Amino acid sequence: MPAVETIEHDIVIVGTGIAGLRAAIEIKRKYGDKLDVGLLSKIHIMRSHSVSAEGGTAAVLYPEEGDSFALHAWDTIKGSDFLADQDAVWLFVKLMPEEIRLLEHWGLPWSRRPDGRIAQRPFGGHSHPRATFAADKTGFFEMQTLYNKLLEYDNWERYDEWFVTNIVVEDGAYKGLYAINMRDGKLYYFKSKAAIIAAGGGGRLYNFTTYAHTVTGDGYAMAFRAGIPIKDPEFIQFHPTGLVPSGILITEGARGEGGYLINNKGERFMLRKECAPTKGELAPRDIVSRCEMREILEGRGFVDEVSGLGYVKLDLTHLGEEKINERLPAVREIAIRYAGVDPVEEPIPVRPVAHYTMGGIHTDIYYRVLDETGRWIRGLFAAGEVAASSVHGANRLGSNSTAECLTSGRITGILAAEYALRQREAPTASPERHAREEEWVWGLLKRESGTPAYEIRRKLRNAMGEYFYVFRDGDGMKTALSIIKELRRKAREEMYVEDKSKIYNTDLQAALETLNLLDAALAAVSAGLNRTESRGAHYRLDYPKRDDENWLKHTLVLRSGEDDVRITYWPVAITTWKPVERKY
Repeated sequence: MPAVETIEHDIVIVGTGIAGLRAAIEIKRKYGDKLDVGLLSKIHIMRSHSVSAEGGTAAVLYPEEGDSFALHAWDTIKGSDFLADQDAVWLFVKLMPEEIRLLEHWGLPWSRRPDGRIAQRPFGGHSHPRATFAADKTGFFEMQTLYNKLLEYDNWERYDEWFVTNIVVEDGAYKGLYAINMRDGKLYYFKSKAAIIAAGGGGRLYNFTTYAHTVTGDGYAMAFRAGIPIKDPEFIQFHPTGLVPSGILITEGARGEGGYLINNKGERFMLRKECAPTKGELAPRDIVSRCEMREILEGRGFVDEVSGLGYVKLDLTHLGEEKINERLPAVREIAIRYAGVDPVEEPIPVRPVAHYTMGGIHTDIYYRVLDETGRWIRGLFAAGEVAASSVHGANRLGSNSTAECLTSGRITGILAAEYALRQREAPTASPERHAREEEWVWGLLKRESGTPAYEIRRKLRNAMGEYFYVFRDGDGMKTALSIIKELRRKAREEMYVEDKSKIYNTDLQAALETLNLLDAALAAVSAGLNRTESRGAHYRLDYPKRDDENWLKHTLVLRSGEDDVRITYWPVAITTWKPVERKY
């Protein structure tokens, strides 16, 4: 293979979803042509998974109507099962109203109240309607608006269909990253003064998931391999309403608009005292998902004849055709197209579906990437779902995700710009590091036979779905960890890439993504097995109670050898509210 070529920018952004685009805009709107920016995406810039966000973006817009920063912060912290860092939450809620207004000024077509003001609707766990929305295509419109805004500026370059393989961290500092240009099949080294990792989540660890097939934990895995701690990876959110059998998201906005969850007896089970008698269907997602699974496991659900999946039903029929068409047009289209169900006439089949990773790359409240001692890895930032600041703790409230993408993008954009302007030149990785990267990437093409990546992925997803789903226990997680380690060995020793060509070698990309998924799985299951309590989305049948005395702390997972991890812990920032029992 040819030698690694170098491309240089002042700042490189990995990922072009809401967080990545918002960061690029902040750099440009503050410093214009003083800094040149490279945006890398393994897909087309407008195909990032952020376009799939549906229901809304949380912000306090109408304090005169009873909402407040304190209420938004309290709802978020309580929803997090008190694992959120409260200083990070306060910063987040205070920044969000301006983000909504900026998007308004940049042209986003927010849905409106009758008087013309921006509309908001209820979302699970929120005490006030603060999910700002554009029908049920909020993420799409946010992406479109951000990209159109970015086009106003010069001195930035798109790298569509470039697959980032690894970041380089040496001597406590960021020193570049590597990426394959899928169009010419060459490996390149990106040299920059600063980098923002905005690579999204890892939801394709599961078969039944709302995520696009591109969401393979690349950012987590790159950080993990570079020696950066992964914070709280055990906390994976299961959204209560994944369409059966496909897993496509049915937005929480459907329940925010008044939808009911019903079992096979026609009961609204969420109103039971053991679920959420006050909030009902608008309880936080971890609680709703567990209540749904109890209905299914105790025989009060339905069974899909084709997939065998158990489910409950989401009933929107009482909302009427006019409201569904105005507020939930995509939900109706998705249900008809992918389940053969018109929600105007009959309920939608749904069950909990892998949807979000609360944990991520260890950062401070300003999204500066930290090592295990809390020191900033100079020049490196993380934004969006890949980062753990930690706003979401053990359970994210709906509509806080796109919101954090906006605030973290804004913060990292300005801080990365200020840092880059102070640097005289970009650091450089050693030639030896280039050689190691070439071997790591191209070595996969040398094997002439073996196990294909898709087979390893299938076994990994089956294990995660069986042993690391809504309910977990120690024996199941031990089994999952054993399977993951065996699959990691198989990937190292036997994974076979049949396509030996250079141009658009998607077979090679799939193999690299499989390695990333295996890294993400190792971190998540190891952390979950270690945490002997139930908190938020991490619910253990063998330890069903929250244990603040022993476990009110963040998990930090670091790589240790090929298949082992080293786990340490990090204090939770409690600045305003002490933990109490969660009741809804």
